[in-house]
Amino acid sequence: MKNIHKILAGAGLTALGAIGTKKAVDYLRNRDQEEVVDESQEDQEISEPQEEVAYAVVKAESVQDFLDKSFEANRYVPNRPPKVFEYKEKSYMVIWARDNKQDKNQMLVFQYTDEGRDMIASVGYTPSKTDYNLELSDTPFAVEVNGQKLESGKGETQGTDNVDFVLS
Repeated sequence: MKNIHKILAGAGLTALGAIGTKKAVDYLRNRDQEEVVDESQEDQEISEPQEEVAYAVVKAESVQDFLDKSFEANRYVPNRPPKVFEYKEKSYMVIWARDNKQDKNQMLVFQYTDEGRDMIASVGYTPSKTDYNLELSDTPFAVEVNGQKLESGKGETQGTDNVDFVLS
């Protein structure tokens, strides 16, 4: 769980509470803001790393600052609570935002390593079309679009109002 603190600091994100744990499937399916966890949970170890994630609740304004520094200022504006978590000893950040330049919604997924961060998924979506560029085959994750799980490749599919980052 110590890596989450590094991600938060490195990306300039502000956590609203301590780090908590939750079943991976419940955490990934939740589209709302996670509850701020009790400070006493911060040092708890994850008992079953295959089934649980360690996560931090992130202040939305700090994600905007991260996006402005990483891309063109004001190009992306968060439109859904971000997810910053560890799963199976690897660290990830998922951001859903409005892409003002291309007039569509966007999901950006980053994996953190000792060398830095890599974007492993980018999905742009509107009600009429969804485009994607995915490199998730080396992870236990997929992107779910209209009930279909996509793990790798670059392409287009039917439009949607929302995409989810899920276990594959």
